[in-house]
Amino acid sequence: MSKNLRSRTVSGLFWSFIDSFAVQGIGFVVGIILARILDPSDFGLIGMMTIFISISQWFVSSGFGQALIRKQDCTQDDYSTVFLFNIIFGGILYIVLFASASFIAHFFNEPQLTPLIKVLGFSILITALTIVQRTQLTKKIAFKLQTRISVVASVTAGVVAIIMAYYNWGVWSLIVKTLIENGINSVLLWLYSKWRPSLIFSKRAFNELFGFGYKLMLRGLIYTIFNNIYYAIIGKYFSAAQLGYYTRAEQFSNLPSTKINKIVNRVSYPALSELQEDTVKLKHVYRKILISLVYITSICMIILAALAEPVVIILVGEKWRPSIEYLQLLSIIGLLYPLCDYNLTILKIVNQPSIILKLEIFKRLFSIPIIVIGVILGIKELLVGIIILTWVEFFVNSYFSGKYIAYSIPELLQDILPNISLAVVVGTGIWIYVQLSVVGNIYYLLLGLFIAMILIIVLSEIFRVKGYLYIKEVLIKELINKKKR
Repeated sequence: MSKNLRSRTVSGLFWSFIDSFAVQGIGFVVGIILARILDPSDFGLIGMMTIFISISQWFVSSGFGQALIRKQDCTQDDYSTVFLFNIIFGGILYIVLFASASFIAHFFNEPQLTPLIKVLGFSILITALTIVQRTQLTKKIAFKLQTRISVVASVTAGVVAIIMAYYNWGVWSLIVKTLIENGINSVLLWLYSKWRPSLIFSKRAFNELFGFGYKLMLRGLIYTIFNNIYYAIIGKYFSAAQLGYYTRAEQFSNLPSTKINKIVNRVSYPALSELQEDTVKLKHVYRKILISLVYITSICMIILAALAEPVVIILVGEKWRPSIEYLQLLSIIGLLYPLCDYNLTILKIVNQPSIILKLEIFKRLFSIPIIVIGVILGIKELLVGIIILTWVEFFVNSYFSGKYIAYSIPELLQDILPNISLAVVVGTGIWIYVQLSVVGNIYYLLLGLFIAMILIIVLSEIFRVKGYLYIKEVLIKELINKKKR
């Protein structure tokens, strides 16, 4: 990796980290305040709509964006073609969603979903407007501007939502929060972006980008359906309140898991794409990033599982206690999620979207009996099944992606198991500490986090854990470079 690419990647990781965690941190605080004001059933209603909104959002924000990032010499024709396609397709999707609103409400036996879906559906059109602007900034590994825009949007939307919830607007405060946040992001990206679309739709550009992007889009569609189908199952066969407990637990677990993975993927994909012709360098850089990712994620998720009870009780109150067991199980899933998702990056870089699509179909067929078991036995049993499925997904993805860079599963396990083992040891100690402490006391929670941090650093130094050493190396180099500048 060249010094320039390394510098841009480290800077990109820093700003992407700030972006995601500033935005998610704000969203986390806002979510806690809203959870104390609103009922679990309000969050459950949002959960019922999630699968339909997520599917629509994916159509306008996935495959073509990935194709543009991978292509090294994008033209105005390429960008304008993607822009026009997204606008037209996004409009069609909104019309379909609008027309289906009453049927969706009838499926869940929740009449109030009809107006909620029709209004929340506007987020699809807003997303379609700014895909190209975001993609261009991502290609340049330029996240500083995106960070500023995201923070402004999150703070504004959060304040409005809290005020609305306080004045008894209920679930509408959550709807408005989403629309304001997406709207401000869109407006500011247009204001600060120098790019403007042309009235061009190039068949050549469309065919080239679609040839790569449509397989990723289909893979993403299948993934999105099965990843969000649990909302529909819980909402249909259990209750809005139970779905609210589940979504609250998922929001807690997503903060460290999917957000860290998103940060790393967002920056590493364009950076690794520049190394696609040199598989030796590609493997070296990919491996270091993966080990570091596993180190951070496994620690965060195991500690979260150990501290699940005090986290839920202290932050959102006793009325959310049913979320605790869901959070513990989701934390285990969250530990494996980055491993499953990040190792598909190699298949994208070596231009194998068809394999990604086939793997997704295979894995989702495997998940059907797990979904049936969940409907019959219950939500906790469903989550245990997802944990098993995630392990299968990890080994399958790792096998196929490793073939292209000579990275075998035994070699991969040798790299990641020390990081996971460290997290399990520390997490076990913290769980025992929680059982002996006062659950509702915030000082015990803070002390537990402090003890965990000390144990992690000490054990990482003693056993020279690779993930820790790689992160330490990057931080030291960046500090030295800053002093030189």
